[in-house]
Amino acid sequence: MVDLDRRNLMSSAVAAALGASVVGTGVASASDSEIPESDTPGAPSVKGELKRFANTAFGAEVTGPYVFGDGTLLFSNQHPEENNQGAFKYPGVGYFSGFQFELDGDNDDFEELSIPNDKDKQTRIRSSAGEYTYLGVGREPINGHEERLGVTQTPDGTDITLDNFEGTQYGAAATNPDCNQVVEAGDDSAYDGFLYTNWENSPGNVSRLPLTRTEDGEWEADPDNAINLANTESLRSLGGTRINCYGDKTPWGTMVSSEENYAHPRVNYTNTVGDIVEDGGEGRTGAAQFWNRPNPTVVGSGDWFGEYNDGVYTQGAFALAGVEFLAYYLGAEQVDQDAGGNTLEPISDVYPNPYRYGYQLEFREQGDDEPPTAIKHYVMGRASWEAPDFQNDHKTVYGCSDGDSKGIYKFVADEDMTTVDPMAISGTLYAPKITNDAANVEEFGSRASPAQVDLAVEWIPLGSASNAECEAWIAEYDDVTQADYLEAHAESQGWKSIANDGNPGKGSDKGKAKGKQNAQEKLQAALEEADREVVENGNQNYITNEEIVEWADQWEAKGPDGVDEELRKVPFLETRAAAKEIGASIEFNKAEGVDSREDASPGDYVYFGISEFNDDLADETGDIQMDRVDGGVVYRAELENDYDVSTLEPVIVGPDFSDGPADANDALRNIDNVYVMDDGRVLCCEDGFDESNRSYPNDCLYVYDPNPEN
Repeated sequence: MVDLDRRNLMSSAVAAALGASVVGTGVASASDSEIPESDTPGAPSVKGELKRFANTAFGAEVTGPYVFGDGTLLFSNQHPEENNQGAFKYPGVGYFSGFQFELDGDNDDFEELSIPNDKDKQTRIRSSAGEYTYLGVGREPINGHEERLGVTQTPDGTDITLDNFEGTQYGAAATNPDCNQVVEAGDDSAYDGFLYTNWENSPGNVSRLPLTRTEDGEWEADPDNAINLANTESLRSLGGTRINCYGDKTPWGTMVSSEENYAHPRVNYTNTVGDIVEDGGEGRTGAAQFWNRPNPTVVGSGDWFGEYNDGVYTQGAFALAGVEFLAYYLGAEQVDQDAGGNTLEPISDVYPNPYRYGYQLEFREQGDDEPPTAIKHYVMGRASWEAPDFQNDHKTVYGCSDGDSKGIYKFVADEDMTTVDPMAISGTLYAPKITNDAANVEEFGSRASPAQVDLAVEWIPLGSASNAECEAWIAEYDDVTQADYLEAHAESQGWKSIANDGNPGKGSDKGKAKGKQNAQEKLQAALEEADREVVENGNQNYITNEEIVEWADQWEAKGPDGVDEELRKVPFLETRAAAKEIGASIEFNKAEGVDSREDASPGDYVYFGISEFNDDLADETGDIQMDRVDGGVVYRAELENDYDVSTLEPVIVGPDFSDGPADANDALRNIDNVYVMDDGRVLCCEDGFDESNRSYPNDCLYVYDPNPEN
């Protein structure tokens, strides 16, 4: 998933049409940040063997890899360009018919794929072996034609698409299939398994497609009995979901979907909430503060805001797209809108609670005729989750939060998570602290290459709680709407005339039009007043800046278990802000992958993918100040006896973006999902469309063999 926080050149219209992850040659690169590009030693490099197996169709990322027990590979064709040849123009999920990995631990089971060096190769999915065959295509009819694959609906069954609603949507509906996990069906099932697929949109979705293996070893889907889980009562009762990115399959065989809620940052980049409380919010205020603002996606677009917010882009604002569509998913009445976009009229009846989004979403208790039960693991923290990795102790979970100045996190449950009711799951949430001097130019004396330095990690406990406790804290904010944004932050209440009467004014049509214009002007003035107040003092409708600072003060003085009861919610509902406030290393840029073998135990490896090693990893502040590698780094960490990890070892380093095709063409660029096969090899997926100096734009799937000599 491409982070647009520092690439703010993509309009909502483009994001809706192409999918929010698409970035082309006209978009500013992350390499435009303040530390100049350098010839970083060891970039690119590999400890082991890296071999290209496939390339995507033009415009698409490599997402959602999954390998069946027989070695068959599938992945998603996410937001492909509509001018691709044949079926490759359609977003969907497919497998490689006629090929199976041998799962014997080496890369001898396929020949390396040549680079896609012409239009024919670039506009289709190619692989070393096998033929990409669709199992499901976005928007195709499913569930007896009651639904369309990947498309979320309102409670009355209306498809939430730009055809039916005016406004903004995070990626056009059902264009962004991402994670795939196949869950085995029960002994009494008519099927061999169920394919769960994430749809990275807002409102978000997870589909479930029944699969059957034929006598000749091929796979067939049953769309008539497929369902969109977002449209089930189980998930709707939780508030639905948004921006479902990657995920995991638990050791107990259930699918987990990660909510990549990019709109959660309260502060921009390296800033802390304490900075705002002490010196004001100019240049520091993030998107989360404007969640319930009418027409939230345009925050920061006015001339006054550019000056007032010190010209800094509001981090995460692009991901406020689709929040109002999420309100319609929950049953809100559609506000009066002009063609092509929202008006300023506030939604005042039903509005999504921001603290219900940004979690690990698990599906349990599936059956042929009954949808699975949806569970959000609030106690694992709230972030822009790209991926989790559930460990075989049934207690430990690692998670990666995607975007600039984000973190990797750890959760450890108090007991086996399968032995208690899901809402009773309790444990401790941890944030990382990078401690070795070589990672920091101030301590080391020079900038080290990330290819040559292991990162030493200590885990800082943020707090302990249970899912049930977190849900109760979240529920305190369920009734907040867009009208409350103006009520709380604008002294002038003249805006209410348009909220109470969509066409104020009397007499002739001209008089009514003038009345409506006057009301709109009052509303615009009140909105600017509210925005200024929020930048200065924070959004008073939600957890306040002062509460976060007070939590941190008490944490420092009394430890995570000594804070006041009313402040215990802070690290679970405002995870990033809390971790930053106590000095955790929330500096990772685009942590996009984490995985280990299905049967991993102490001594095995967890792999972490950092898509871009730049910006806050290569600036002049924080615990990590190293040479930049815009192509990213894949780390591995050995599981210790208690399933902890304490050292991140770089094993794959991408290219500098100044490197030419001779170095960049065959190097792993901008790692996205990582998937560890049963034999220890790692599928490495790319999300860097047309970045770097490669001679071709397509993203590719590589297979990493850590032990080629074997």
